[in-house]
Amino acid sequence: MSRMNKFRKLAGISAFAFAAMTAVNSANAANWRYAHEEYEGDVQDVYAYKFKEYIEENSDHTLQVFRFGELGESDDIMEQTQAGILNFVNQSPGFTGSLIPEAQIFFIPYLMPTDMETVVEFFRTSEAINEDFPELYADKGLELLKMYPEGEMVVTVDEPVTEPADFNNKKIRVMTNPLLSETYAAFGATPTPLPWGEVYGALQTNMIQGQENPIFWIESGGLYEVSPNLVFTKHGWFTTAMMANKSFYDGLSDEDKKLVQDAADFAFEEIIQHIDGLADESLAKIQEASDDVTVTRLSDEQIAAFKERAPQVEEKFIEMTGDTGEELLNQFKEDLEEVQGE
Repeated sequence: MSRMNKFRKLAGISAFAFAAMTAVNSANAANWRYAHEEYEGDVQDVYAYKFKEYIEENSDHTLQVFRFGELGESDDIMEQTQAGILNFVNQSPGFTGSLIPEAQIFFIPYLMPTDMETVVEFFRTSEAINEDFPELYADKGLELLKMYPEGEMVVTVDEPVTEPADFNNKKIRVMTNPLLSETYAAFGATPTPLPWGEVYGALQTNMIQGQENPIFWIESGGLYEVSPNLVFTKHGWFTTAMMANKSFYDGLSDEDKKLVQDAADFAFEEIIQHIDGLADESLAKIQEASDDVTVTRLSDEQIAAFKERAPQVEEKFIEMTGDTGEELLNQFKEDLEEVQGE
């Protein structure tokens, strides 16, 4: 299948109609349904199948996994989860941000460190991640089971970027996330929200001049073919969240709740091992596949020019989320200080 066909792939019939026809209507059904946002072999897919492995090896339940495009895009699978058609969904805060504004905290640039050891320890121990976020998700009918990192964000552009001025007049694709738009506006670019299925074609036709994603996704989706200049800005990590329909989860027996929680924990440990070294492997594949690719790693001095623009994004986050967001941000920073202090 060509890269273009891969990005344009959608179900041949209405995803929602298909899901509705085959929905599991009982919380006690033996076959559970799980959808995520990525392709076969990508990080969310690996997590989903590790979750499935644990469920099926430790119970009589089965789990059906749906990948990107099989039931629509991110907004579609979230709608189906909230409606109870899907039992589980894996969705990044980039899309959940419109539903849960506080989830946009991951898009404040230079808030998160970029070394893997610190990032992983933060996700393991953070009070904001493990105590505050579940309450916010519960208010939207979702049981947050696990948040986990996928990889450092990398920007691909039509020409190398080393300073904010290089982003001037460039349309950079962003997820449908107001704070991410604010980030790229602060960096000097023109943020352009687009659904994922349109990104490859928009880069190919120069409708946009760049986008950001973890390097494995840039390789998997072939984005380097149409946006060959990779820029490591060290402004953050891509984070995702795995959750369940709350009514479904609350209706489970105590035994099944423990099963689901244990499966989520098992998949987390497996995915941490999976992403260790994944960025280097993916970059090597990209460089082997294309002689047009350039790699720019910003120096500390160059990073400082971008980093000094981060406070205005932080202020926008607080404006969007009010006291709840400010309290979450303070806890987030406290958690990070504790991890970095160790």
